[in-house]
Amino acid sequence: MRRARLPLLTAIALLVPLAPYTAATAAHAAPAKGVVPLTVANPGFEKGTKGWSFSAGTGVGTNYPHGGARQAYLDGGAGKRVSQTVTAAASGRFDISAWIATGGPNGRFTVKVNGVGAGSVALPARTAYARYTVSRVAVERGDRLEIAFESGDAWVNADDVMVSPAAPADPVATSSDPRVVEMFDWAKRKANSWVQLPGTVGAINVDENRTTGSGTGAYGPSYWAGYANRSGYYSRDMTHQLVGAQVLGLNAENRAMLRSFAASATAAHKYYPVWALNFDTTTYLAIDYQNSGSFVREVPATFELVEKANQAYRWSGDRAYVEDPALWDFYRHATQEFIDLHNGAKDNGPGVAVAEGTGGGIFQGTASYDEQGGESLAEAGDGIASQYQALLAVASLARGRGDTAVAEAYDARAAALKAYFNDDWSGAGSGAEMVRGYSTDGRVFTGWGKENSWFMPMKQIIDPGPRNDAYLDYIDQQAQGPARPRNIEAYTYLPDTFFANGRPDTAWKWMGYVYDQRDTQHINAAQGPNGDYPEVSFTLVGQTVAGLLGLTPDAPNRALTTVSRLPAGMGWLQVADIPVGGDTVTLRQDGATGTTLTNNSATGAYTWEARFPGAHATVTVDGVVRPAVAGSDHGVAYSSATVTVAPGATVTVTVG
Repeated sequence: MRRARLPLLTAIALLVPLAPYTAATAAHAAPAKGVVPLTVANPGFEKGTKGWSFSAGTGVGTNYPHGGARQAYLDGGAGKRVSQTVTAAASGRFDISAWIATGGPNGRFTVKVNGVGAGSVALPARTAYARYTVSRVAVERGDRLEIAFESGDAWVNADDVMVSPAAPADPVATSSDPRVVEMFDWAKRKANSWVQLPGTVGAINVDENRTTGSGTGAYGPSYWAGYANRSGYYSRDMTHQLVGAQVLGLNAENRAMLRSFAASATAAHKYYPVWALNFDTTTYLAIDYQNSGSFVREVPATFELVEKANQAYRWSGDRAYVEDPALWDFYRHATQEFIDLHNGAKDNGPGVAVAEGTGGGIFQGTASYDEQGGESLAEAGDGIASQYQALLAVASLARGRGDTAVAEAYDARAAALKAYFNDDWSGAGSGAEMVRGYSTDGRVFTGWGKENSWFMPMKQIIDPGPRNDAYLDYIDQQAQGPARPRNIEAYTYLPDTFFANGRPDTAWKWMGYVYDQRDTQHINAAQGPNGDYPEVSFTLVGQTVAGLLGLTPDAPNRALTTVSRLPAGMGWLQVADIPVGGDTVTLRQDGATGTTLTNNSATGAYTWEARFPGAHATVTVDGVVRPAVAGSDHGVAYSSATVTVAPGATVTVTVG
């Protein structure tokens, strides 16, 4: 039986210098204009055998493509091979990926450079398509790189070869717990394999109904965020993948993608950003966009884009996030005109406005990310909670611009919205009785609302205390009960929810669940296994560093904060070479009582606030005891010390 493929969308890779991550490499130092370092001809076999070499017992079939209309096939038995050799036009490191299905084990996907093996993947028996990658293959200009599929015990189908630039950063995890190391290593390699190349000419408007697309375009800096059988990235997915992308040094991609959404939030769209763009970062993805009055739009996405722009700024220190007029206009429109234009169904009282959905379908504008609820919501918990964080984000971004008056005004608006939520909007109930939405005809919704439930504590709009604690218990129960989500990407939010509320054991439990489901077939059959949904890998990368290690950077001010969130039983965890601004740091947590930070910069110091859960009278900094500073973060008490970490220095802070 011959099988294989989802639409292929890229076959070229970007040059990535072989130097350590620095401010210069943050934007992917590019080859000379017009130079494409590696180009694979006919990567989806849509042009038949062109560009490829085929041994006996192999060929191009049409019976089981992954996307488009054709795939390569190899019959079972030894000695069969399909290969292509390309010459590198520039030096760099690359990830080589392909979608492959097999009727049995012992096939191989291999990459060689100048005839020497650079990496290979042993193919398991899996009749459904999955994506396989050989990571960080180094080439010099003029090298000959061979990509090959080799036969096994049964048929092998291959399709949609993609060459990605290796990420600028390659952080390395070590731990007393081998599971977290395995998880992080898998996730960073899988996430990197989804990165696109600026300048790549690839298909646009590919989807399950139009498998070859509507034409081609030159791709911009971007990565896959959404279904792998569509030629674009989605606002909801991208915002959730952003921190993981920053950990891999993908600032250029994050900035370009955020800016593309910002540019789409026009007056004609009533300041909604479009739901998805093609990888050219300009063209709206056709399956989700019909015209300016009919396109997929969901209230939380508008606000999450603002919140995540601030996170990208704090990780990267990139001044574009506060100086680019298109981005700044978007932040202000999203938190002013957008709210005013979409606030009419529910009276929120004097001085408070809440952005609303229409109560119609996704092409009319929904209040919630929960597309299956069918509740005709005007206001939803995920919408109002995301609005709260967007207001805080504009305050933070305004401070980055030096605009104290705007910052104070937005802080006040955020505080007023949070007070309204807790005093009125969310009702007086706890757990299953907490309000999580209002319909366009005035009905009140409590109980389990998936996104419009867990976003409320995740975005920290619920006041800390017994009510928030009860709701977290309720979410944990529902997420593993009969009404639990069906799609894996929904579960990727749960670690964030519990990390944000000081529950690392529960957060780690859900990280483990997501990772354990990576080989299970996604509910969308065309998507492949769960692990090939990009959100899975990107979020696990981000949750390891920002969640377990508790790293919150402030690159513009050369500062960072840490707090250990290691779960019980994980003795220590270290991640080396985490990009912050134009530098990297190495961070180690020893349980909840010891943190070690290395500033890998050669030139600049960092101000580090080391926090530890609980109340401690003293802290010890490199053996010197000093009084601890008491604090609280969303109701979770901590003790801290603030120290300066010089260039190249390592500092250890402990308590207890």
